[in-house]
Order: sequence, then C-alpha cells, then structure tokens
Amino acid sequence: MHFETNRKRTILIVDDVKENLIILGQLLSDEYELAIAKSGEKALEILNDRSDIDLILLDIIMPGGIDGYEVCDRIKKNEVHKNIPIIFLTGLSDAEDETKGLELGGADYITKPLHPDVVKARINTQLNLLEEKEKSQTLLEILLPKNVIDELNQNGFYTPVIHEDISILFCDLVGFTETTTKIPADQLVSELSDIFSTFDEIITNNNCMRIKTIGDGYMAVCGVVENINHADCLVQSGLEMIKFLNSRLATISWKCRVGINSGKAISGVIGKQRFQFDLLGDDVNLASRVESKAPEMKLTITKSTLDRITQDKYWVESIGLKYLKGKGDLELFTISERI
Repeated sequence: MHFETNRKRTILIVDDVKENLIILGQLLSDEYELAIAKSGEKALEILNDRSDIDLILLDIIMPGGIDGYEVCDRIKKNEVHKNIPIIFLTGLSDAEDETKGLELGGADYITKPLHPDVVKARINTQLNLLEEKEKSQTLLEILLPKNVIDELNQNGFYTPVIHEDISILFCDLVGFTETTTKIPADQLVSELSDIFSTFDEIITNNNCMRIKTIGDGYMAVCGVVENINHADCLVQSGLEMIKFLNSRLATISWKCRVGINSGKAISGVIGKQRFQFDLLGDDVNLASRVESKAPEMKLTITKSTLDRITQDKYWVESIGLKYLKGKGDLELFTISERI
C-alpha cells in the first residue's frame, strides 16, 4: 500500500510584522502554498473559509484584538481545525510563556529573530508527524467505519451495537487450494490483490462495506452504517462481483460462490492492539453457510433476503431445499439481473 501527497502543503502564517512576513514568504514560498493573516481575527476567518490548511505559524503578540494564545485556544476547541499543528512565533523567552502555549495545544516554538534553518527544520518535523497521522487515519478508515473510529478516539473503546435488519455477503473463490499449488506465491498474492481491490470498489460504490478477507474468502455487509435498502445494494454488489470475474482477462480464470442472508447481527471491535471490526450472530453464520451451498458463479440468497429486495428488478429461481448446518433444510434462491 502506498500513500502519496500529491499537493503542496499549505501553511497559514499569522504575523502583523511586515518584515517577518517577507522573510517567511521568501523562505517557504517555493516549497509550500502560503496563506497570510495579519491578525488573529483574520486567521480564524481564513480557517473557516478554507479546508486545505496543514500547519499554522502563529505569532503570539499582536496589537489589538486577540493574541496568539487565544487564537490557538479557539482553534483547538474547534472540531474541524483542532488537529492542525500550530508552531508559535515569539520573541518571548520565559519558560512560563512556552508552557502556556504548549498547554493550549501548540506543537512547537520558534523564537525570533527567525533563523531559516531552524524554521525549515521545525516545519519539516511537524509536517512529517502530520503525514504519519494521516497514514494511520487512512489505515483505520480502511479497517473500521467512521463512527467506530470516532468512538474509539473519544472513549478508547467501541460499544457493541445490535443491528436488527442488515444484509451479509460471503464470497469464496472456487478451487483456491488447488490453484495455490500451481502458481508462485507472488502471483497468487497479486491475483488476490487485484480481485479483492475490485471487489472493494464494487462494494463501496453500492454503499456497502467490506468486513474482512480470510485467505480466498471475502465478507461484506450493508445496513450497518446507513439506513438504506441494504438487501438491494448488497445483491447488486454480488452480481457485479460475479460479472467482474466473468469479464476479467487474466492468466487464471477464477470462479466464485456468493451467498447473502439478511437479518440480525451484532457489530463490535475485536482485539485491543490490532483492531478488527466484525459481525457476530446466527444470521451471519447462516450467510456463510448459504455461500457454501451456492452454485458456482450464481448469486444465492435466502428467503429473508428475497423478501427485502425489489423483486421485479431480478430473475429469481428456487434451487430447492438445501441442508445447512444448524438450520436443517432451507430453501435457497439464485438471482440474476433482468436483461
């Protein structure tokens, strides 16, 4: 996985001294986009108008209005702006002044007169830290829904939720074990990466969410985050996954089984050091067992999912009663799009 920053970082410089603005402009304009504010009030206006500010250089002492400490305090109390790193610019040398700024949420200090190498080094340090935080956030957003991330950040834990009505999909590649003995490991990983990356796009485009992959298995859900027609969205995803494998031009012609069930489940975060957002419950287990009975390259669903979809959009065919472990004989259905 690669993380790239395709744009110049944007720095907001807040200082009322013209000479300082000239020095900082000459020093930073080639490498960064710059926004300029000559007062604390103007700085807050710019922040409210723009969403691309990555770092703030903030003078502490400014005549009239509000000083740098108050500006910092307001920024750190704002949910939108609180994570922007702030480096104070100051001619003050008292330890109490520095402590006050750090307690308000400032990340660093640069003392005046400004020394170019020091300014660049301090900025570079904070932007590197910001980049690492963004990478971590991106990884979290891949693994966990936003509401889960927000609760973990706020409370340090996620309270399990009972979802009364959702749809769960399991997909399994056919002949995976046999294929692994015939191709190099790097090719196998490449194949899975290509297939599952496309599955992720399909799932996301249909307002669904991947839960996890296990070897050649893929699990997804719909209805956990948004109040939408989860059965239709997940059925559409399953059909597109099969269609993709049918049309995929590659050395290996993969086939799959796909099963969907709708019902009740509990969502929770498993683990303390390596988080895994997961679904638990009888209807989740049933979805997995439906997949195991599905004909190759045929989307197979339960009656509970059939009852929730817009049936005139699809061709539906019963494949009869199938024995499912723990459930006994259950009627299953294959489904395809009307042409």
